[in-house]
Amino acid sequence: MSDAEAPADEWTLPDDPRAVREALIEWYEADHRDFPWRRTDDPYEILVSEVMSQQTQLGRVVAAWEAFLEHWPTTADLADADRADVVGFWTDHSLGYNNRAKYLHEAAQQVDDEYGGDFPETPEELQELMGVGPYTANAVASFAFNDGDAVVDTNVKRVLYRSFDVPDDDATFEDAANDLMPEDRSRVWNNAIMELGGVACEQTPHCDEAGCPWREWCRAYQTGDFTAPDVPTQPSFEGSRRQFRGRVIGTLREYDELELDALGHRIRVDYVPGGEYGRDWLTELLTDLESDGLVALERDADGEHVARLRR
Repeated sequence: MSDAEAPADEWTLPDDPRAVREALIEWYEADHRDFPWRRTDDPYEILVSEVMSQQTQLGRVVAAWEAFLEHWPTTADLADADRADVVGFWTDHSLGYNNRAKYLHEAAQQVDDEYGGDFPETPEELQELMGVGPYTANAVASFAFNDGDAVVDTNVKRVLYRSFDVPDDDATFEDAANDLMPEDRSRVWNNAIMELGGVACEQTPHCDEAGCPWREWCRAYQTGDFTAPDVPTQPSFEGSRRQFRGRVIGTLREYDELELDALGHRIRVDYVPGGEYGRDWLTELLTDLESDGLVALERDADGEHVARLRR
């Protein structure tokens, strides 16, 4: 829908959208954070960075990303790796849910087995890879192949909401972001608008300090109303299921297998077999990990349940 056709109660681009686009790209190209994955168009390296960034601050991702690529520099290297080693790396670097490591490993195997080592290039094809949803597919297509749609993350939503009064609705954000993105420039555009949200239009804005290039068009800057869309908060890691999933993986890497109580006592100090955090709690946690293909629950010769990592 063009600006002229849009109903009055819907968002519209400024009168000179070309100037808006050029201002942002010029601002980004003049100065931006120098993350190493912004210096490559290798789809494997970009996929690794995107998966790592899903639950981890970008500053912490850099060291993990570089270490990961030292271990497994190519898709083929990762495909041939022991899955337990990949999951263990994820846990050691506190990169969030360790099933993402499993999916990344499986995606590498898909690229190797089904695509002859060549990454699919379009967002639609990329979504065929394990664990790759619409957002990640768009990001890889954009940053590796310059052939994606607009990437819409929390930062982009906040920018669009404040700058152009785009309603707080996922579908509308997608439409607005794609209408605003210049044709055939998805790589630089998506990097630029995400950078704008990351350094200038943060939850607490830094419009003047960051030299925001959209100040002359921005509704929030003009009105002083820097309300932002509601964003679900990330649950605390301390004491979370994510933390104990990671502890299970880390502990089982040290042993061939462990009986449940032996494992329980090693992952939390308040483990009591019949207590709130006892066998039932641990069995549920292990069952989730088993469903994710990370852990196997079996019985030993004495009929006791034991847990081990899947390899």
